Amino acid sequence: MGDSRAHDREGGLPRGAGGGPTRAAWEEPRPPAPADHALHELMALSHALFDSPDEGEILRLAMDHIAAARPYSAEAGYLEVGGDLVPSPRNGPGPAVAVDRKVRELAGRDGPVTVPGRQWGRALGLRGREGLHGYLVVTSRSRPTEAERSLLATLVRHTAAALSVAFAHRRRREDALELRRLKEERSTLQRQLISVVAEWGYQRGVHTVMADVAASGGGEQAVTRALHALTGFPALVEDRFGRLRSWTGVSRPDPYPEPDPVRQDEMLNAVAREVGPVRIKDRLITLVRRRGEILGVLALVDVRDEADEHTVLALEYAAAALALELAHLRNLAEVELRLNRELVDDLLAGTDEASAYARSEAVGHDLRRSHYVVVVQWSNRTVDDPFARTVGRAASPVGMHALLTRRSDHVVLVADDRPHAGALYEALVQETGTRAGTIGVSAPSDALENIPHRYQEAQRALDVRRHSRERYGTMFFDELGLYRILGPGNDYRELEAFVDEWLGRLIDYDSRHQATMVETLSRYFDCGGNYDETADSLAVHRSTLRYRLQRIRDISGNDLADVEDRLNLQVANRVWKIVLGGPG
Repeated sequence: MGDSRAHDREGGLPRGAGGGPTRAAWEEPRPPAPADHALHELMALSHALFDSPDEGEILRLAMDHIAAARPYSAEAGYLEVGGDLVPSPRNGPGPAVAVDRKVRELAGRDGPVTVPGRQWGRALGLRGREGLHGYLVVTSRSRPTEAERSLLATLVRHTAAALSVAFAHRRRREDALELRRLKEERSTLQRQLISVVAEWGYQRGVHTVMADVAASGGGEQAVTRALHALTGFPALVEDRFGRLRSWTGVSRPDPYPEPDPVRQDEMLNAVAREVGPVRIKDRLITLVRRRGEILGVLALVDVRDEADEHTVLALEYAAAALALELAHLRNLAEVELRLNRELVDDLLAGTDEASAYARSEAVGHDLRRSHYVVVVQWSNRTVDDPFARTVGRAASPVGMHALLTRRSDHVVLVADDRPHAGALYEALVQETGTRAGTIGVSAPSDALENIPHRYQEAQRALDVRRHSRERYGTMFFDELGLYRILGPGNDYRELEAFVDEWLGRLIDYDSRHQATMVETLSRYFDCGGNYDETADSLAVHRSTLRYRLQRIRDISGNDLADVEDRLNLQVANRVWKIVLGGPG
């Protein structure tokens, strides 16, 4: 017996109290109860739910589990994305519209849903601490038991918790990405800020330099010096006609090319159509403008095309500074021109001396000196303020200190010295780029009251030159000779002046010495220059006539052998005897 017990203890089935095997030892192992199986599957699902980082995958796992478990069916699932409920791809096509509308009407609450053929239906919110994560819509053909409801509630809680974890992971990933983006953005902004600070510092430096240049009143030369120092490129200023005003830097052309008016206008129009500096061949060009008017051209010589944005910035600042400088000079010139014009207009019309002297002193001009009236007319130029300034600019370098005004077709200068025969004309040729111009110069005026008459003389000289074979150039009234009295509008004053110029010394000599020099000259002309006939008509010896004619040459300063002098003396003699009444 002892052995059999030993056998039972060592390898047999368990025995009961009567020595036989127990009931458990003879029966097959029973399967787990349904509730235990459901809990086991729920625990496995929970692990899967929490292992998934994707919210869509979590919702799919939960819906698959519900579909596999009895008695439930997963009708639909939703995820909350950006304040909206997004349906799961697993949602069935049947009652989807009605279910979708009902779920949205619940607005985050749990509630019943009705699905045809299903006795029980419920929309269950998947909530976490962050709020609503989505919905599970569950239906059943029969009403669930309390245990089944408990399992479903547990599934919903686990799903919501897994969604909360996935949401938190996603938020952390998004936050990490956002933080990275913000760091990159901050680095970019820091680099941009450094660049902006450097750029601003350069701009401020350029602005300061150009502001100092403008304040110094150094003109075009100061601007080109500063621009050359800032950029390293040769800098130049031209007037709007293409003539060089200032150049700083190497490689200055000598002589500077003569501008072509047509090409110059084409260039100005081309640059004016663009915004900012324009490259033309080896130059970077910008216009110097003030209120739309082109005052000049500022350019950099950039043969290798090396100019960068800093160069362009310096060029634009320099153009702005130069525009202010030139506009200021233009305003001063316009004020001076207006004052000069008003004074000259009054002088040409006739004005009182006291007022004229006071006004001339105010503009820095001495009217007490002998003056000449100069009239300038250029065929291809409109007589406006810019042309008047051009005439004034040309007169100054040739030593003419003049007051200036303009008429409809010519410019008038009242100059304090006789102009050089060709200096003013050649200066204006350089300024205008054309030789199609005429200048008339009056005789000197020693009194202000004679200036209106001198103005007529200058116009007469201009008119004679314009109608001559060589119509362009300078004509002086005191060189017109006979032409002085052949034009329309001449009066006794002009005739007297002509006679006085050619016979005045002889008339004065006869008056002082009771001589007959004028009469001798008259008889000489009447006899056609024949010595014998002239001597006979005067009842003098031939040698006496020869002596008198030599005295006439000495006293008058005119040569009877010169055709021009001879003609003027003969005309003056005729005018004196016939028009002016002879010795009276």
